[in-house]
Amino acid sequence: MAQNKVTTLQAINTALHEAMAQDDSILVFGEDVADPEEGGVNGATRGLSTEFGESRVRSTPISEQAIIGAAIGSAMAGMRPVAEIMLMNFSTVAMDMIVNHAAKLRYMSGGQTAVPLTIRVTTGAGFGTAGQHSDYLEAWFAHTAGLKVVTGSTPAETAGLLKACIFDDDPCIFIENLPAYWQKGEAPEPGQTIPLGKARIAREGSDVTVVTYGPQVAVAEAAAEQLAEEKITVEVVDLRTIQPWDRDTVLNAVAKTGRAVVSHEAVRAFGVGAEISSVIHEELFDQLRAPVQRVGAPSTAVPYSKALESAFVPDADKVVAAIRKTLK
Repeated sequence: MAQNKVTTLQAINTALHEAMAQDDSILVFGEDVADPEEGGVNGATRGLSTEFGESRVRSTPISEQAIIGAAIGSAMAGMRPVAEIMLMNFSTVAMDMIVNHAAKLRYMSGGQTAVPLTIRVTTGAGFGTAGQHSDYLEAWFAHTAGLKVVTGSTPAETAGLLKACIFDDDPCIFIENLPAYWQKGEAPEPGQTIPLGKARIAREGSDVTVVTYGPQVAVAEAAAEQLAEEKITVEVVDLRTIQPWDRDTVLNAVAKTGRAVVSHEAVRAFGVGAEISSVIHEELFDQLRAPVQRVGAPSTAVPYSKALESAFVPDADKVVAAIRKTLK
């Protein structure tokens, strides 16, 4: 029997319900997250406060610093808070809290103070929300020692990874892709948790490896479908965890094909792709048949204009063009 299809939003909601039912120490903070305020701006937390009470699911003022400060404090006191920051761009308001406190308290306490905090952020171009609402800022957080950075590519993957973050003892930045919220996929298995730091092979291939994550996994798979008509097989590696990333799986996949493309929606310059590309060159230089190619957005704010926004986001044609470069 085919599995039920659910949206990414439904998968997130299910994961939060399962986690909160499993562990009474899990709290949810954020703007409008309780049911009197409709369970969040997109409804991701709908039903939680009704089931678990408003002492565990707390709507907050519009203050990202207050949300993250309260979450860090409760994590230090033995709770497992899940803090929702409405949009990833707004996390910049709380960067001091995230980078100088959440990320460093384990180090600065000599390992005595854990911060089991999950910060849920959503982002992504596609809705004309422009430059202050659509940026992928994962490179900033991946550059910060002490933070784990995670994102899912399907509803089931998103649910399993979110639960893993919630039960991890280190602070995790969990990135949710806004345009994918209403896209459907297979429902997660009840109780499913996906280990952090372990990539998956989303598609097998032997001619070139595409390393990617989040919304670009579907883009890479679409590019692979295009090239399959020409008998070119593309292996797609879904990182899942951006930091710490699964070097072994990536290097093994690239060693098999001898060619690599790294793709992400974030701005290409100084991005996660640069780090992965550098490591591939350092470790597999003698085995590469072509230089690693990177696909990413141009160095500009996310445009408001629909035509410019569409040109800004890397699509399957851009990934195909990068793959063709490696095949030359």
